[in-house]
Amino acid sequence: MAEKVFVKNLPHDTTEEVLKEHFSTAGQVLSVKIIRDQRGRSRCFGFVEVEEPDAVIEALDGKELGKRPLKVARARPQVMPGGGPGGRGRRGGPRDRR
Repeated sequence: MAEKVFVKNLPHDTTEEVLKEHFSTAGQVLSVKIIRDQRGRSRCFGFVEVEEPDAVIEALDGKELGKRPLKVARARPQVMPGGGPGGRGRRGGPRDRR
């Protein structure tokens, strides 16, 4: 089943194309996203959606890309800002006041 893996410690100049090529050596890559700041510079981490996440993690965790060892792990589900639906978080909202 396709799943995203989290990749950190990317070299600053890594492109999504280079990252896709690197991950393709370990399995089928469905999508690649390098996270960038407001100026467009790499924040040195990203996400790669792959068919076989366990095989990719085993093959590439700790392996070098551009002389930097990568950390590859399963991506955690994205958390909604404010703690979930309704955006009230732990503090509650108008409905919780009496």
